[in-house]
Amino acid sequence: MKKTIEELFQTPYWIIDILPEQVPPDSPGQFFAVEKFFLKENQLAEIKRKHLNVLLKLNCYYDISIDPETESNPSPERIGEEIRKRHLLVLIDDALILSEPDDTHMTIFNPDEKLLTLVKTIAAGEGLYVWKPSV
Repeated sequence: MKKTIEELFQTPYWIIDILPEQVPPDSPGQFFAVEKFFLKENQLAEIKRKHLNVLLKLNCYYDISIDPETESNPSPERIGEEIRKRHLLVLIDDALILSEPDDTHMTIFNPDEKLLTLVKTIAAGEGLYVWKPSV
């Protein structure tokens, strides 16, 4: 890896999410009530399963590591255990995917075009969306 974690956090990023685009601040809908619903244990477990599936499918094409000090390509079971219990940094070449155990989205920093295209395809197959936030 050429960039440090701190440097990767400063790079362009995309959201891997259950929603197809960023909800505007002035949306007349009930985003916070819906988000609260999706954060309930059963709903969140299903979303985390989709996140895990994205990571495992990416691992078919790329070496990955979880956290900088970890060996490459940990077992699928280990990735599954870690994604459900803690803040997880997944390194893929010069890209970083951030997963939080209590979030309905993941964030991918610094993907090249090939990786981003693959992430979009895999995420779509899991019923997820990839979008660039408006800053």
